Amino acid sequence: MGSRRESTARQLRLAAELRRLREAADLSAREAAALLGVNSVQISQIESGTTGVSEQRLRRMAAHYACTDDELVDALAVMAADRVRGWWEEYRGLLPMSFLDLSELEHHATFRWDVDFLHVPGLLQTADYARALFSRRVPELPEEDVELRVRHRMRRQDVIGGVQPVPYEALIHEAALRIRVGGRETSRAQLSALLETAEGDHVTVRVIPFDLEEFADINAAMVYAGGVVPRLDTVVRDGPQGALFVESEAQLAVFRTLFRRVRTVALEPRRSLDLIRQLAKEL
Repeated sequence: MGSRRESTARQLRLAAELRRLREAADLSAREAAALLGVNSVQISQIESGTTGVSEQRLRRMAAHYACTDDELVDALAVMAADRVRGWWEEYRGLLPMSFLDLSELEHHATFRWDVDFLHVPGLLQTADYARALFSRRVPELPEEDVELRVRHRMRRQDVIGGVQPVPYEALIHEAALRIRVGGRETSRAQLSALLETAEGDHVTVRVIPFDLEEFADINAAMVYAGGVVPRLDTVVRDGPQGALFVESEAQLAVFRTLFRRVRTVALEPRRSLDLIRQLAKEL
């Protein structure tokens, strides 16, 4: 396979998992190359994501690495064979790569959790609410760039509103629901849309209220996307340089624990919806 100009986060994840399998087998790149009958440069290129790997070669690599996790190998084989160009490719060169990576991650996710403290999560936003957020960016975005981002965000919502929605749970702090983004009317419409979406069988919305006796130790937004197997789960956090994809098993375990702790202090879904209705009436 030829070299790529720019690897996606999904392709880099596949590359990283193959490197982890080799390292778990205590093999150097040179030793792995000898077992596979290739040179070490090819192994390095595969493990850096600069070139792809066929499903057949991936399975040979897993066998030589003595990987006994058949579900993981099958999932990696699907990733290796995936040549589908998703709808997000329409935005390549128009939006930052992290926007496309997030769309691809969501498309393949088996479930999705969100935690947000300052804003309604992107998958639940109305177009006007999203537009107001993008319009406040510093440095200021040109109007056409704002609209491009809004259209992309609305399209992303197919993962919970399309024909094959994934199970979705959002933990939203009461502060995010009280902050008036885009003014009173936009905020009221956003709360109404949130109530409507939360009626779906596959969507759960819980509110983290102000009046808590204690609170879990998490202080930033988190996106948790479930993989085909837990090892392929991914957490997305906002970082100084954009979206940060977290995928190590140890870190994923920490974020799963944090999510569960926040969920324990959030209101039950019905009480959460009652609070949202109350806040909408107050606007």
